[in-house]
Amino acid sequence: MGRIIAIANQKGGVGKTTTAINLSACLAEKGQKVLAVDIDPQGNMTSGLGLEKEAVDKTIYDLMIGEATIEDVIYKEVIENLDILPTDINLSGAEIELIGTDNKEFIIRNEVHKVKEEYDFIIIDCPPSLSVLTINAMTTADTVLVPIQCEYYALEGLSQLIHTIELVKERLNPGLEMEGVVFTMYDARTNLSLQVVENVKDNLNQTIYKTIIPRNIRLAEAPSYGQPINIYDTRSTGAESYRLLAQEVMERDKEIKEK
Repeated sequence: MGRIIAIANQKGGVGKTTTAINLSACLAEKGQKVLAVDIDPQGNMTSGLGLEKEAVDKTIYDLMIGEATIEDVIYKEVIENLDILPTDINLSGAEIELIGTDNKEFIIRNEVHKVKEEYDFIIIDCPPSLSVLTINAMTTADTVLVPIQCEYYALEGLSQLIHTIELVKERLNPGLEMEGVVFTMYDARTNLSLQVVENVKDNLNQTIYKTIIPRNIRLAEAPSYGQPINIYDTRSTGAESYRLLAQEVMERDKEIKEK
């Protein structure tokens, strides 16, 4: 039975989509069957996994407004072991179209649960906001993974995000848990990165992944080629870091299932 992880941070530019793309791809590389779900209207996860947004016929938008089933929207094997539910900019209009719709927080959950058994992991890329789309992701997910950029304002907005997760857990998805925090854009040349990591560890009562994702030029280049980092530059430090993160996620999954 697949574990569903939403990757969320309402603060943009923290490596959220980069983490969603590359964690999905590295889990698939390790032989896990993965479904990547793009609910960020920018569609960067879709294009970052090699799908041309213009060439996509049906998207998650069609799913949300009831004009397609999940089977219509899944694009199979965009990379070996990796399927995707793509999106495009039309999704930004879904929020308005869903006004007055009953159970609009559960639309994605109801559809994804139909295929959950077919995957080991389902990774959802959330928009950088606390919108009805993010709430849909959280009602669907088992856990929320939060990427935090190693910079001065790293903790800004994090308490609000954790509060949102707690509200969703209380009112909509009692099984929702905090997966933990992963540090991104770490620059070993600066004292600031180290200070941020120490500060978060001291102040945040959450699981913190051991793997720290470095600031890496190849990671920044890969999306423009429509490839995850493990394919674009398999030996780069970025690729190695996301492989380590994927390994940690798999180990945590095993621990949860053994409990």
